[in-house]
Amino acid sequence: MFDRRQFLSDCGAGLGGLALSTMLHQAAEGAGAVKVLHHPPKARRVVQLFMAGGASHMDLWDHKPMLEKHHGEEADFGEPVEAFQDGLGPWMKSPFAFAPYGQAGKMLSEVVQPLGACVDDIAFIHNMVSTTGVHSQATYLQATGFQLPGFPGMGSWVSYGLGAITDNLPTFVVLPDHRGFASNGPKNWASAFLPASAQGTAIFPQRENAIEDLQARADFVTEQGDRAGLSLLKRLNSQYSAQRAEDSRLDARIRSYELAARLQLSAPEALDLSQEPAHVMKMYGLDRLGATYPSEINPAEEAEYFGRKCLIARRLLERGVRFVQVWSGNDNSFPRRNWDSHEDIARDHGPLARGMAVGAAALLKDLKQSGMLDDTIVLWTTEFGRMPSTQGSTGRDHNPFVFTNWLSGGGIQGGISHGASDVWGYKPLDRDNPTQVYDIHATILHLLGIDHRRLTVRNNGIDRRLTDVHGHVIHQILA
Repeated sequence: MFDRRQFLSDCGAGLGGLALSTMLHQAAEGAGAVKVLHHPPKARRVVQLFMAGGASHMDLWDHKPMLEKHHGEEADFGEPVEAFQDGLGPWMKSPFAFAPYGQAGKMLSEVVQPLGACVDDIAFIHNMVSTTGVHSQATYLQATGFQLPGFPGMGSWVSYGLGAITDNLPTFVVLPDHRGFASNGPKNWASAFLPASAQGTAIFPQRENAIEDLQARADFVTEQGDRAGLSLLKRLNSQYSAQRAEDSRLDARIRSYELAARLQLSAPEALDLSQEPAHVMKMYGLDRLGATYPSEINPAEEAEYFGRKCLIARRLLERGVRFVQVWSGNDNSFPRRNWDSHEDIARDHGPLARGMAVGAAALLKDLKQSGMLDDTIVLWTTEFGRMPSTQGSTGRDHNPFVFTNWLSGGGIQGGISHGASDVWGYKPLDRDNPTQVYDIHATILHLLGIDHRRLTVRNNGIDRRLTDVHGHVIHQILA
């Protein structure tokens, strides 16, 4: 037996101090399902940049000199290939020039040149594989870890596991492309069988009403009456919910009313860029509208579209949002405003990539200069890559067999490339040891202090988890 003084002394050092520190950290930020973190975290926030449609790895950051050497020759894959469409034409080199960047001399395409200044903070993973070349299934897989609907998105798992940092903003915020949703739409960030409060809240910074129905629009609705109405709804729903304790939907609805009241004060301020300095606006590409470019898709417009969302993401993170998902390229009109470049890689990828690179580079630099990159993970992903052979004369077909992700920030070792694709960019160089989305998810949860095998929820008699029955932490990219 020992007295209280002895107990407090023991808790102040060693493993006791570590556990107490973690518990206090959790208590301060709002309890999630993980009451005590499984190990000390390196990060506490995540930004996921999602390129919808299938961004081409060999036209952005996976340089392939063999395609330049054998451009126009008949493609010989050495095995039968099942193409999604008719994308098995001759080998096709990238229409973009590559140059080395950073201390490691990382080769990047000219259309992502703004990210050249950030490569020493980025870990590229060039041996990613998907299990499907169908957009809807592949998007689900990257977003939720499963090919089928009915599973929570990664942001929902993080929200559920760690809880909120602030009470004034949602834990999980989604910034879709204002021109339309990607495949599956809001199902990519749904909470599924997790509590409804873990679902993503969609905000559209480029629309007149960034958050639908946040403010009462009728002239006869006063601020006092609005608050009274919310209070009445809260009482009525609380009574109803008390009779149905097992149904989380009503509890989430009640919380949404409470959050909506707080959002009326906090969200407009978070979305208001008028106080940002001119040099920050310029860094994010928000000073370039009105410039003229010869391409059919204006890269200045794309920089504004993506850069605005990246700046909003930074403002949300610094105000306590836990997980922000930013989407790029969800317009199916022609010429394409998405990454599904079946017809013309240069026409479609060029402006989209330039706009994305401006915004992503600004986000990394901004987080780094403020110190937030130390505990914020930035993940860049897409549902699959493109084939090294041509579709038509200038396009590329779907390639689920290999593509690229990259990560930066909290706990990630920068300036490295992990894994490799083969000389054509067709499949992983080491086909027995590819990287899958489960490994990405396991690594992110690990950096957040969570063992991906222990964050589970029983659903229909199965202990479900984000990584299904797969996943290994990619220790080679950890700092």
